Amino acid sequence: MSAFARSPKQLGVLIQRHRKQRGLSQTELAGLAGLRQEMLSKLESGQPGTRLSSIYAVLSALDLEMTIQPRTKSSSEDIADLF
Repeated sequence: MSAFARSPKQLGVLIQRHRKQRGLSQTELAGLAGLRQEMLSKLESGQPGTRLSSIYAVLSALDLEMTIQPRTKSSSEDIADLF
């Protein structure tokens, strides 16, 4: 299943969804990714400023990967999510 994340908040929601699907707590996933639970909480809530290396560590712990591709046409609601 692929999903789009066009903002930190959308990425956080996707990470949280996959974490819960795997039955992991924030503490458990943070441990697998070598991070503190507080950092994972910030990432899942969409707070800006998360290091890219932390994002990749979480994606790896969830057995996910990031794909870069041309942007699809989006609605005004998607654009509003960016700001």
